[in-house]
Amino acid sequence: MRFLNDLLDLVLTELCAGCGVATGLLCRRCAAWLETPARRVTWPTSLPPGLPCPWTVAAYEGPVRSMLVAHKERGRTALARPLGAALARAVQAALSEPGSPRDPPTALVPVPSARSAVRQRGHDPTRRMTDAALRELRTTGLVRLDALRHRRRVADQAGLTAAERATNLKDALEPKRPLPGHRVVLVDDVITTGATLTEAARALTEAGATVIATATLATTPRRTHPPPTP
Repeated sequence: MRFLNDLLDLVLTELCAGCGVATGLLCRRCAAWLETPARRVTWPTSLPPGLPCPWTVAAYEGPVRSMLVAHKERGRTALARPLGAALARAVQAALSEPGSPRDPPTALVPVPSARSAVRQRGHDPTRRMTDAALRELRTTGLVRLDALRHRRRVADQAGLTAAERATNLKDALEPKRPLPGHRVVLVDDVITTGATLTEAARALTEAGATVIATATLATTPRRTHPPPTP
């Protein structure tokens, strides 16, 4: 499956993953959508209970949405590098925020994909993006920590309300082992209602870890101001 994904990469990178018109992996115009400054995700009221401070880079729309779908569902694994570089900026912003804990985190914890999804796709897209982000963050000493796994199956989240997502994900994740003393940043590709990250943070906290912040590449536009058009 990995060989087939790599072979697919060679074929599909003829057209930009963002616009589908220009040649190459990403055209300059689409790549610019990943270069906006990292910022905190804002909610109309307060953060969802249990969600550590969330940071993101882009709005999940237009070329960014196309890039993430191409990386996740269409085997364009070479996109992990530019996507991971953007994710790294969200992590850096979380760590440099005034008032950040004096003791820095030691690891990035990716939200795991379901085993069935990994088999179908041939890779875990969030883990791949995390590895690319860590290459950008190599001077920080951070490492990837695969600390979570799915305890049970969950329904497709598409079309669910925030409350329905929270119910769907309740107790869906569990730690692979105790994590006392671990200080981590939780990472995922997209934040919509915060339900997935909240559930992941719960599982890590119950295992003894301290989740300093969460970082995503993108957020649904209704949760934050969209970036300026490149």
